[in-house]
Amino acid sequence: MSGLKIQKVFIVDDHELVRQGLRQLINGEFNLELCGEAAGVSDTLKLCKTLKPDITIVDISLPDGNGLELVKQLHRYYPHMRIIVLSMHDDELYAERALNCGAMAYINKQDSAQKLLFGIKQVLNNKVFVSSEIAKRIERVSHNKADGEDLTAQLSNRELQIFDAIGRGMKTKHVAESLNLSVKTIESHRSHIKSKLGLRSGAELNRAAIVWVLEHS
Repeated sequence: MSGLKIQKVFIVDDHELVRQGLRQLINGEFNLELCGEAAGVSDTLKLCKTLKPDITIVDISLPDGNGLELVKQLHRYYPHMRIIVLSMHDDELYAERALNCGAMAYINKQDSAQKLLFGIKQVLNNKVFVSSEIAKRIERVSHNKADGEDLTAQLSNRELQIFDAIGRGMKTKHVAESLNLSVKTIESHRSHIKSKLGLRSGAELNRAAIVWVLEHS
């Protein structure tokens, strides 16, 4: 064991309780060491530059930016870093996008601690890790793409996040608060989503989002 390299782990999550749980989990493993943590995008980019973690665990929903965009930046700046997305979102499109952005694993926060540790082990062995359920869903979405049925492929990561929130019945004000954005910014995103999806009104957008969420839940 003395020759085993200790892997440095960095945590990105805006909830202290989540970071605390991950902290305890990681520090309980003989081959893992917590080297730092952050609650948002800007601090992560600053700290990773100096700490150079081997593994970074990233949440999708962050107060100062989109977790998927952060994954993309980290993968571009540090191609040898293993990135794991740990999120409440279990939708196959988020998982697929996370992998496309450079993540090597996508794990739901409702999964067990052992599953996260297994995911860490897999990525350290240069293997991609997602649950069998998500793998099946990604495969289904890939088939839909081949058939030209992927409604949201043209949306940006942020637009997809807002489209999903709309489909779950969240009002514009609440979406803005949850993403730490202004109501005006959310309204602008709504307009772009309508344009990209060829929808003529807010009501059509709401209906399309609801149907999409029902189909992917």
